[in-house]
Amino acid sequence: MAFENIRLDVDGPQATLTIDRPKSLNALNAATLRELEAALRALAQNEELRALIITGAGEKAFVAGADIAQMASLSTAQARQFSALGHRVLHMLEALSFPTIAAVNGFALGGGCEVALACDLIYASERARFGQPEVGLGVIPGFGGTQRLARLIGRARAMEMIFTGDPIDAAKAKEIGLVLEVVPAEKLLEHCRGIAAKIALKGPVAVAQAKRAIQFGLDADLRSANELERQAFAMLFGTEDQREGMKAFLEKRAPSFKGR
Repeated sequence: MAFENIRLDVDGPQATLTIDRPKSLNALNAATLRELEAALRALAQNEELRALIITGAGEKAFVAGADIAQMASLSTAQARQFSALGHRVLHMLEALSFPTIAAVNGFALGGGCEVALACDLIYASERARFGQPEVGLGVIPGFGGTQRLARLIGRARAMEMIFTGDPIDAAKAKEIGLVLEVVPAEKLLEHCRGIAAKIALKGPVAVAQAKRAIQFGLDADLRSANELERQAFAMLFGTEDQREGMKAFLEKRAPSFKGR
């Protein structure tokens, strides 16, 4: 599959998707979003994958935002379509059955912050900067930022970031729970690949069910969420991976999971 604005590298159980428009700081235009949509659709069908890392090309930016040059002249109807495209793509990213990791190597502003927020885990280099500066352009986040940011860092912190439009550095992002760890820029991808490799060794069906239980459970009341967990827990006892995992534990050896 050939792309102009992204690169997709699959290495066994893990894949790396790089947004590759360095001259525009990897800004998201409609063409890039459509390429992301096609890539995510293909990744979702790859039964061997266990983790996806998303990053940006170059040293300056993860994704600097949506492409303002393209957005400036949009009509209301066109803006609605552009936002719908962004929401559709990030929902696809969020809905992947395997874990997704954002390796934020520079600016993650606007749409870039929203891409990171749609990932399961966010790690950042010391050079990373996060922000939702849209109100300074007379608009608001359009790819889910008002919702995912508040759910991750809390209502008040999200309001502060969105109302002021001020960016925050990697250390502040970690302090408020937006980022899990901050690592030197030259070690960021290595760190994320190490996390992906750890995940790849676990039972993939179990990981997928854990992800599903967390995602859907957070939007439910506690009793319903616990019932979701109970059903998933029981279902896993009908899988080959459960039998292999427990047998391997009792035999004091590493398990060989098949994803079924």
